[in-house]
Amino acid sequence: MPALITYRTRVLPEWVDYNGHLRDAYYLLIFSHATDALMERIGLDADARGQSGHSLFTLEAHINYLHEVKLDAEVWVQTHIIGFDKKRLHLYHSLHRRGFEEALAASEQMLLHVDMAGPKSASFGARSIELLEALVTAQDSQAFPAYVGRTIRIPER
Repeated sequence: MPALITYRTRVLPEWVDYNGHLRDAYYLLIFSHATDALMERIGLDADARGQSGHSLFTLEAHINYLHEVKLDAEVWVQTHIIGFDKKRLHLYHSLHRRGFEEALAASEQMLLHVDMAGPKSASFGARSIELLEALVTAQDSQAFPAYVGRTIRIPER
């Protein structure tokens, strides 16, 4: 399966900082929209969330800023499901643009499936599990993402 593209956008003027680059906060916005699109693919679209009262919460997110992203760049997000269990989803988003081979940025995220009535954690429904399993199977032939599991620290000398 080719890469799962979950979101496309153009870098807007209000997203650019004093250096002419995409502001760091807008990388997360773009990745957040990609997560929303992924939710639709796994049976957690707005209608399903309204009916079930379930949603996803972000528990943790790491962003690696790898290359410059400038005004008006047409970018897209590729999403890779790293893994999931009955309540959690571990995913990896990478940001790309035409004519540039490497990822511009990467975001590793851990999400929790939540019953909004609590709110409290809840098991994914059978349909979401089925759709997640299909995505994972389809991505089996893809290379494991490069920036998964990184930590922030100053290396010892």
